[in-house]
Amino acid sequence: MVRIRAFENAAEIASQGGVSAYGQSAAGTARVRGPLHLSTGQEAVATGVCAHLHPDDYLTSTHRGHGHTLAKGADLGRMMAELFGKATGFNGGKGGSMHIADFSVGMLGANGVVAAGLPIAVGAAHAQKLQQDQARASSQAVDDAITVCFFGDGAINRGPFLEALNWARVYALPVLFVCEDNRWSATTASGPMTAGPGASARAISLDIAATQVDGNDVVEVHEAAAALVAQVRAGLGPRLLHALTYRVKGHVSVDPAAYRDPQELAAALQTDPIARLRSRFQSQGHDLAVLDALENEATAEVQAALDSAFAAPWPEASAAFTDIQSTGAGTWF
Repeated sequence: MVRIRAFENAAEIASQGGVSAYGQSAAGTARVRGPLHLSTGQEAVATGVCAHLHPDDYLTSTHRGHGHTLAKGADLGRMMAELFGKATGFNGGKGGSMHIADFSVGMLGANGVVAAGLPIAVGAAHAQKLQQDQARASSQAVDDAITVCFFGDGAINRGPFLEALNWARVYALPVLFVCEDNRWSATTASGPMTAGPGASARAISLDIAATQVDGNDVVEVHEAAAALVAQVRAGLGPRLLHALTYRVKGHVSVDPAAYRDPQELAAALQTDPIARLRSRFQSQGHDLAVLDALENEATAEVQAALDSAFAAPWPEASAAFTDIQSTGAGTWF
């Protein structure tokens, strides 16, 4: 959790002036250009879930995906370089914050389109099921790899949510859906525009077992995720984890979130997942110096990533002509 927090804090500073929005103008001094969506305060969800995943498990994320990517095991330095648009980044500097991907750890990608990760996850899980079925048919060892799909509360009001959950249930796919319910859909509160109780109830209506947890309590998330991941690995079909958390930052890093009641934010900050875990750790008689050392280590790691990203080269101009798709017509526009 502290690695994610340290990364997000550094990225937020580096992005100031990186986009013209919310009454601010872009400045040439910004190291991270374009919209940057932070997961500050939501670290317990990514950490508690991804602690149960293997390298060969797949993961899909959202436009707010730095924490998920780090928790899945991706290299922090290469991700910072990607945010800076440098050639040493995961995507050669061409993906940026909203398109982070690291196939080496099963991270299939963040996604700038709300709910777009859901059908991608279902496709990946369906491929896993076909491979597992084929292995059984040929009497080979069957792996228990699964796919985990993170999405926000805003995604449940988009069509891909229903389509993905329906497909996953019909074909009993090995996928864990994780609704990271941070109460805000961009600049609009999710509650007033969401009919019914939300993600859990909608999953149950499709005959998908769902568990709701306090998403700011990493121990509760960890325990619930352990049970759900085990069920999915056992071939019991899809499951959904509904984690209630809070987005303490604006929609993007330059968003002051003036549309939000300051008292609401103040109340949410009292449930900060890192502070809560520190308090629990101390109440059990442990020395907080142990946690202080972890935070210092995370801070040093992020500073090293910043230094490396500063020094890294920009992509060559020829890179603009790679990783592209030709329609076959031979004409480029």
